[in-house]
Amino acid sequence: MSQDLKEKAIAFYKTAYLGNPKKAVELYVGEEYIQHNPDVKNGTEGFIAYFERMQTEYPDKTIEFVRAITEGNLVALHTHQIWPGNDQYITMDFFRFNAVGKIVEHWDTIQQIPKTSKNPNTMY
Repeated sequence: MSQDLKEKAIAFYKTAYLGNPKKAVELYVGEEYIQHNPDVKNGTEGFIAYFERMQTEYPDKTIEFVRAITEGNLVALHTHQIWPGNDQYITMDFFRFNAVGKIVEHWDTIQQIPKTSKNPNTMY
């Protein structure tokens, strides 16, 4: 089941991020969707509006899923995002699934990759 949840979380995020948040919600979200990102309104309508705006404003953004970790009904995704102008970010997204395998809650954190680092290690 944990592999299935990982695959669902990645498919959900990728579908929304690459421009089709309505389809992502239809396929992967439960009846409720609790949003903890302060820049996105609670519920599915807020999620859809946010990702539709991001697709319109930044159609050339890319995402790479570096790792996915599952614990019970939670999935954590570690991503590398590249936005226009080579603006790069590392994100951690956490999704809670309900008993029937639908996403019902989301938390995230994002950090811009700095131009210089005090060590030779990547952030992912």
